[in-house]
Amino acid sequence: MSTPPRIEPTLEPATTPPPDAAGIAVELRPQRSLPPPSPRERSSLLGHLLILLLTLIGLLLLVIVALRWLPPPTTSYMLQSPTKPVQYQWVPASQINDSVRQAVVAAEDQKFWSHHGFDFEAIQKAEEYNRNARHHRRGASTISQQTAKNLFLWPGGWVRKGIEAGLTVLIERLWGKPRILEMYLNVAEFGPGIYGVGAASQAYFGKPAARLDAHEAAILAAVLPNPVRMHAGRPSDYVEGRANEVEEQMRLLGADYLDGLK
Repeated sequence: MSTPPRIEPTLEPATTPPPDAAGIAVELRPQRSLPPPSPRERSSLLGHLLILLLTLIGLLLLVIVALRWLPPPTTSYMLQSPTKPVQYQWVPASQINDSVRQAVVAAEDQKFWSHHGFDFEAIQKAEEYNRNARHHRRGASTISQQTAKNLFLWPGGWVRKGIEAGLTVLIERLWGKPRILEMYLNVAEFGPGIYGVGAASQAYFGKPAARLDAHEAAILAAVLPNPVRMHAGRPSDYVEGRANEVEEQMRLLGADYLDGLK
């Protein structure tokens, strides 16, 4: 076996790499990092992102317009529900007793007919209350806001609140009050995995929503703030007390309050 030729050390910089063990010269090239994107490439990326964002907004608008007439097959909150399968049955407004609409408005949003999606007075009062609240925090969401949240969003977070505000403006403009209330009554959660007044009336009272009386409607409205902890089928003293308060508010509002919603 022949011995590879000896290479004498030299102070001169090597112009060619030394041969490997087989006598073949191996060229070593320094690794080059990728060049930063050019302004044109960055502009193209931003353009694609803008197109994607506009496409998503356009699709969302189409969905909102379609829901002006069509019942939703499901909602974001139903998809996130830990209780599976959920109970959900769409009931048109013509088959919902007026006492249900009146009870929900009396309990959740008495300025529903007069505001444009937001009750700023209630928001200010809630902020003042929550500054000093140690445990229970008070909300100020209108029925319109809750409808947007239940349909498209998720619980909690300031990002969600911002998106919710934009969606609220859209449904107020594109749907109108009667459709918003009809939608809310059909997508609101009335118990674990029980969505809409149609499913709730059957689950808790064994009757369709058209046959609910004022007290039953008040009980359903009373559990809306926390339908997981408060039970409409087995109402506690607290729920019964809330239901009595809702009935009193219904009487104060008067039956003609709903005339503008029909």
